[in-house]
Amino acid sequence: MSGEARILASKLSGAASQLRFLPRALDLVWAAAHHWTLLWLALVLALGALPVATVYLTRALVDALTAAVGPAADPSQATPAFLLATTLGGVLLLGEALGSLAGWVRGVQAKLVEEYVGALVHRQSTTVDIAFYESPEFHDRLHRARDEAAYRPVALLENAGSLLQSSTTLLAMAAILIPYGAWMACALVASSLPALLVVLRFAVRHHRWRQRSSADERRASYYDWMMTTAQAACELRLFGLGDYFRTAYQVLRARLRREHLRLAAEHAAAELGAAAFALLAAAGCLAWMLVRAVHGEATLGDLALFYLAFSQGQRLMRSLMGGVGQVYYNVLFLGNLFEFLDLRPNVRDPENPRGLARPAQSLRGLDVRFSGVRFRYPDSQRDALDGLDLAIPAGQVAAIVGTNGAGKSTLLRLLCRFYDPQTGAVALGGVDVREVALRELREAITVLFQEPVRYNATVAENIALQRLKATASRAQIEAAARAAGAEALIARLPAGYETLLGKWFAGGVELSVGEWQSLALARAFLRPSPVIVLDEPTSAMDSWAEADWLRRFRTLAAGRTALIVTHRFTTAMQADVIHVMDSGRIVESGSHSSLVDRDGRYAHSWKAQMRAESAAHGNG
Repeated sequence: MSGEARILASKLSGAASQLRFLPRALDLVWAAAHHWTLLWLALVLALGALPVATVYLTRALVDALTAAVGPAADPSQATPAFLLATTLGGVLLLGEALGSLAGWVRGVQAKLVEEYVGALVHRQSTTVDIAFYESPEFHDRLHRARDEAAYRPVALLENAGSLLQSSTTLLAMAAILIPYGAWMACALVASSLPALLVVLRFAVRHHRWRQRSSADERRASYYDWMMTTAQAACELRLFGLGDYFRTAYQVLRARLRREHLRLAAEHAAAELGAAAFALLAAAGCLAWMLVRAVHGEATLGDLALFYLAFSQGQRLMRSLMGGVGQVYYNVLFLGNLFEFLDLRPNVRDPENPRGLARPAQSLRGLDVRFSGVRFRYPDSQRDALDGLDLAIPAGQVAAIVGTNGAGKSTLLRLLCRFYDPQTGAVALGGVDVREVALRELREAITVLFQEPVRYNATVAENIALQRLKATASRAQIEAAARAAGAEALIARLPAGYETLLGKWFAGGVELSVGEWQSLALARAFLRPSPVIVLDEPTSAMDSWAEADWLRRFRTLAAGRTALIVTHRFTTAMQADVIHVMDSGRIVESGSHSSLVDRDGRYAHSWKAQMRAESAAHGNG
C-alpha cells in the first residue's frame, strides 16, 4: 500500500471511529423532540423526491416544445406542453411550500433540542464532585461543553436532514444516469471524492485546534470578565490595570484569530482544488453526451435531462460529501459534550443508605466525630488533614482556630461530604457520613460561609431558598428575619421583602457584605438543621456588629451542634470548647481561659494579639 493510500485509510478509519457518537447524538434529538422529528423526516423525504419529478417533467416539456415549435411543428403538442409547464410550476411551488414548512419545523426542533441539552449540562455541572471544579482539565471540558451545547446538536440535526434529502435525490439521479452508461454514476461519485477528503481532513484539524485552544479561550474569557464585572472594577481603576488586561486580551485574541484564519485559508485552497477536479469531470461527461446528440443517439430532451441530472447529481454529491463531513465535524465536537456528561462523581449515594436518628420535631443536635482522618486534595503533594481526631458532642458549640492552611475549611468540606477522606471516617450522629444519602446528610447541616452567595432575587426569596423542600410562609420568613436582626435592614429597602437584590437585573439594590451575612443568618434560622457550621462568619464585621451577630447566633444554636471556623479570638471565645489546628491535626483543646493558662500555641497567639492592640491604643 502506498503512503497516500495509507494516509487515506487512516483518515477514513479515524472518521469511522468518531462516528460512534452519532447514534447517541441522534438519541438526544429524539429524546428532545420525537414527534417533531417524525414530521421533519417526512418533509425531508418529500423534498428529496421532488427534484426527480422536476427532471422528468423538464425532459417531457423540452420534447413537447420541440415537437410543437420545431421544423416539423405539430400544433396539437401545444396543449400537452402547456399542461406539462403548469405541472412543473406546481411541483416547484410545492417544493417551496414544503421547504418553508420544513424550516419552521426545524426551528421548533432546534429550540427543543437546545433547551434539552442545556438542561443536561446544568444537571451535570450541579451534581459533579466539588473536586472537579479544582481541576483545569474539568474547566476546559465544561467550557467546550457549554460552548458547543447551544448549537452543535441543532447543527447536527440540520446536517442529517440535508444528508438524508441529498441522498434520496442522489439515488434517483443515479438511476436516471445509468441508462446512459453505468460508468456515468461512477464518474459522478469519483468527481466528488476529493471534496469528501477535504472536509474530513479539515474537520479533524479544526477539532484538534479547538481542543488545543480551549485553555486560551478560557483565559481570554477571564480577561474579559476582569474588565466587565463589578468585583474587579475598583482595583482596575485604582492600580491602572485596565490597559494591562485590555492588551493581554487583544494579544491573545489576535493570536487565536491568526491561527483560525490560517486554517480557513488552507481549507479554502483545498476546496478550490476539489471543485476544479469536479468541474473537469462534469465537462468531460457533458462533451460525451454532446457527441451522442450530434450523431442522433440522443434527443434534445435527453440532453436536457442528462445535463440537469448530472449537474444536480454532482451538486448533490458535493452536498452529500459536505454533509458527511459536517456530520463528522459536529459529532467530533459533540464528543466533548458526551465526555462532559459521562463524568461520574466519586461522592455518590450509598447502595443501602442508613438514616440519621433525628426526632421529627426537634432541633436537638447530633454529635460529630472525625476518627483518624487523612485527606489530600487531588493533585496536591501534601496532606490537608493528617490523622485528625475530633469529637464534638451533640448540642455543643465548638470553635476551630489555627493558621491559614491548617486544615480548618477542609474539615468542613469533609463533614458536608463534598469530598471523602483517603483513610479514617467522619461520623454524624454515630453514622459514617458515607453511609447516609447525600440529600439527607446535607439537609442535616446548615453552613454559613464567609461570603454567602448573593442571590439576585427578592429579599423573601433570598431567605426562603434554604427551605425549598417545605415552602416557607411569609410569617416564617419574617420571623427568621427578626431573629437574625435583619428586620430593620429590610424595612429600609424600597419594596421591603419584595425588593430585588443584586445588580444583575433592572431595579436591583446592592447590599453590604455584613447585610448579605444578615440575610444568610436569616436563612439559617429558617432551616431546621441539627448541625450548624460557620466558616469565618464575622470576618467582615466591626466589633459592634459582631457582638450582636454572635448573640443572635447563640439563640439560633440553642440545642443544636455548632462548629465555628474562625481567626478571631472574640468569636472563638463564644464557643464551649476551642480546638486549635496545626498541619492537619488538633494540637490543643479547651476553653479560652484553660488554653491561655496552658501557655501553648493558642496562648502565644492570644498574648501577641493583646500586645499589638495595647501598642495600638498607646500610640493612639
